[in-house]
Amino acid sequence: METVDAIILGVIQGLTEFLPVSSSGHLELGKAILGDNSVPEESLLFTVVLHFATALATVVVFRKDILELLKGLFSFTWNEETQFALKIVASMVPAVIVGLFFEEQLESLFNGNIILVGFMLIITGLLLFLAGRAKHTGKDITWKDAVIIGVSQAIAMLPGISRSGATISTSVLLGNDRAKAARFSFLMVVPLIFGKIAKDILSGDISLENTASTPLILGFIAAFVTGLIACTWMISLVRKAKLHYFSYYCFAVGIIAIAAGFINS
Repeated sequence: METVDAIILGVIQGLTEFLPVSSSGHLELGKAILGDNSVPEESLLFTVVLHFATALATVVVFRKDILELLKGLFSFTWNEETQFALKIVASMVPAVIVGLFFEEQLESLFNGNIILVGFMLIITGLLLFLAGRAKHTGKDITWKDAVIIGVSQAIAMLPGISRSGATISTSVLLGNDRAKAARFSFLMVVPLIFGKIAKDILSGDISLENTASTPLILGFIAAFVTGLIACTWMISLVRKAKLHYFSYYCFAVGIIAIAAGFINS
């Protein structure tokens, strides 16, 4: 992989991990446009490195929230922080189940199928459009909400479904406070990403041997820096109920991807 391509894909990951337009879908489109010829193992390693960068960006942005949650947890009382942390754990269950039992089926979808990505982007756009017009949003996230949001996160493992878009939209449509919906959405994915990285390393699915380090480093830096910016910006956009603006983008890119897929098929 060329260094310029690595930087471009890093920027794409950093922006689209937080902006509700599907990082996985855009990475697939980006690879198709740039002609990614790396072997599957190298491509997987690069994707993992980019996800690690955006997870780290999330930790930096929400460092105060994470410290408060840890303090609450280690006080060993049934406080608000403990309940919030356990709701995050509950929300992770659907994605963990899908990841454990359907990993091979999911990975088979990440093969440059831009027609599938296009249709999933349109679904993402529809969710964002509906969430952007939601009126009654002010309640706290309940245990039931956490599980439903978790199901949305599991569905968002499909390429083209935005994880942040699906989880925030679902939370907002359930009537939850927009700022709390964004906070919950971004924090709930961090343990999953770190867990997935640990699993891939321990299982030997990814390895740093015989891999060019420069593209990995540049991709990581690009994803981390743009991720910091995009995460902060997204929190502001959710609070201002601007999600529906991204729906138009998803509709447009989705239609273009479907058309390009049929033309090239």
